[in-house]
Amino acid sequence: MPRSKVLTHERFARTPPNESSFRELMAVREIVHAFLNADRPEEVFQFALDRVSPLIGASFASVYLVDGVSELMRLAAAYNWPSKYRPWLGQVRVRLGFGPSGEAASERRIIEIPDVNTDRDLEDWAEVATELGFKSLVALPLQTGSGVLGALTFYFSEPGTPTPERRNLMRLTADQMAATAEKARLIEDLRRSNAALSETNAELERQYAEVLEARRVKDEFLSNVSHELRTPLTSVLGHISLMQEELTGPLTDAQRHDLATVKRASEQLLRLIQDLLDLTSLKGGTSEVYVEEFEAQQPILAAVNAVEGRRPGVRLRVEPPPPFPPIVRSDLQKTTRILVSLLHNAYKFTAEGEVVLGFTVGNDRLVYRVQDSGIGIPEEARDAAFEEFRQIDGSITRPYGGSGLGLALARRLARLLGGDLTVISAPGNGSTFMLELPLEYDPALVPAPDI
Repeated sequence: MPRSKVLTHERFARTPPNESSFRELMAVREIVHAFLNADRPEEVFQFALDRVSPLIGASFASVYLVDGVSELMRLAAAYNWPSKYRPWLGQVRVRLGFGPSGEAASERRIIEIPDVNTDRDLEDWAEVATELGFKSLVALPLQTGSGVLGALTFYFSEPGTPTPERRNLMRLTADQMAATAEKARLIEDLRRSNAALSETNAELERQYAEVLEARRVKDEFLSNVSHELRTPLTSVLGHISLMQEELTGPLTDAQRHDLATVKRASEQLLRLIQDLLDLTSLKGGTSEVYVEEFEAQQPILAAVNAVEGRRPGVRLRVEPPPPFPPIVRSDLQKTTRILVSLLHNAYKFTAEGEVVLGFTVGNDRLVYRVQDSGIGIPEEARDAAFEEFRQIDGSITRPYGGSGLGLALARRLARLLGGDLTVISAPGNGSTFMLELPLEYDPALVPAPDI
């Protein structure tokens, strides 16, 4: 549609200035109040059309909003349209850039047509205007900083252009409608986002519940299997001991060697089973702490005596305790077990060099240190070292065996005692594991069991 002419020499008839200004002011006040309080934008649009159209002398009016991301606008509100056209009015779609309303929205400017019948560029509209009963119109874009949302159009039965006061009233109405439409769009976007987020949260909760159930079933399975395995394995170890004592007859040297090998393998399997049972007990929060008093050096000595497997090229060095070593009130057996795991881990990954054990005391905390000159741990794999059933090298060709339970169980035991287990390491430079414990066990320092 060609750009419309704007005439300024004609004016609509108006009521006396004081009365007109007062009515317009009251209308603006009511419209702004409606914009602030209405729940649905269509209600605001209709209210504004009903209040403003009579004030400016419009015969009828309409509000069209852009329909999503399309190039079409749909009817949002209408005022006093001829009755014969009302049934199909809501089905009409206005394309951006076509017609006064489409042109106002597309070009983001006010379109004023003072007289449809006298404008040669609007000959196509003359017949439509005559049939609908209007001779002039004003179309205003509904726009915000984010873009154009639609158009507001007033139709007049007489030719002419609005006064500056009424033009300002129309602009104010269009601006408020645009703000309302933008607010409604943002609210709808937020509602959709919240709905999508709620669905996502529900799905995550469902998946989390499934993970919890799967882990519970896994732990229960491991516990049951471990119990079932431990009983016959204990019986096997008992019979091996009887055979080694030659209660059932004399043994040859080869038989003694074979029995010793079987016993070591069986004891290793029994330790693994016990680790599984202890891990499920720790994860379920059923493991108990037996508090007693002991010297800080005692768990180190017990661990050194309990762990075998140090290679010939590895030197073991136990650092002397500091003067006046403290008395610790905690679980001696569990503390010793942690150090056993750390010492066993140091022996396994150290082919030559030394392994050092020692402890320091400060701020009512006791820090045991197990340091080796072994292969070390890459930075990106340090957290994985404490995960259950994980090995730094998980391939089937890895040179170091193990179930991946030792460090995971040791960290859980440390936290059960109110402390923690950390590591400082680098590839080729060995590892230093630090067990930090309170000098006196405090149940308040123990975190809740996790999965």
